[in-house]
Amino acid sequence: MIKDIMVHLDGSPEDEIRLEHGQALATAGRAHLIGLFTNQLPDLTVAMPMDGGAAAIQVLTELQDQAMKDGDVTARRLTERLAGLQVPSELRRFDETFGALTGKVVDQARCADLFIATRCYGKAKSPLWPDLVEAVLFGSGRALLLVPPGRRRQGPIETVLVAWNGSRESARALREGLEFIEQAARVVVLVVDPPADAEPVAELKAHLAHHNIVAEVVTAESRDRDVGDVILEEARRVSADLVVMGAYGHTRLREQVFGGATRDMLTTSESPILVAH
Repeated sequence: MIKDIMVHLDGSPEDEIRLEHGQALATAGRAHLIGLFTNQLPDLTVAMPMDGGAAAIQVLTELQDQAMKDGDVTARRLTERLAGLQVPSELRRFDETFGALTGKVVDQARCADLFIATRCYGKAKSPLWPDLVEAVLFGSGRALLLVPPGRRRQGPIETVLVAWNGSRESARALREGLEFIEQAARVVVLVVDPPADAEPVAELKAHLAHHNIVAEVVTAESRDRDVGDVILEEARRVSADLVVMGAYGHTRLREQVFGGATRDMLTTSESPILVAH
């Protein structure tokens, strides 16, 4: 069961959107809500010019001091906001340069049941933190609930779309999203380009039935379309409140390489996405 929900906070307007989703889930599941505030500091070692003297050091130090003061203001506001959520909650704050922040957030996420962040690509007025989201996705071993920028909580999750291709990643996402799937009024399993010589997802339907879940199975042919576009089209058709899917890709040093369907969904999905790798 989901008992620890971690919400990424950065002082931007998207904090309220993420907290809204986190509060709803924490209230429904009587879960503990952790606000993880990442206060990014300027990296003095990177910003320092080669010929920087005392004046340059002073300017950069003042920038760091100001970032800390701004963080104090944001932390007070977030603490007050969490106190008003009427669910057990706490604020954890990290004042670090970006590289250090990413590692600390991954470590924190490993000790939570769910990590909530903003969908990390596409257009948004606030920072999207794609590197941080990718690091948590690939490095934490936990599921992420990614909310489209500006998308307010629409009510309970009643329709769940499961994008299934039988892979390890889709199996992990299914397991991580099982609690949402069990509570949904409607579950639609989408199989894109199924094998012609087999009944699609017969074993999956039986597995879900053991959890008292009666799933609708929909098959679709991509016909030279991107698989992500097929998933998006089906999500709109069934008015999905949540899309559950595996995140395909891998990491080379600090470069994350996504599969096409994952990148498409993280760029344009209108529904929240539960992803796992």
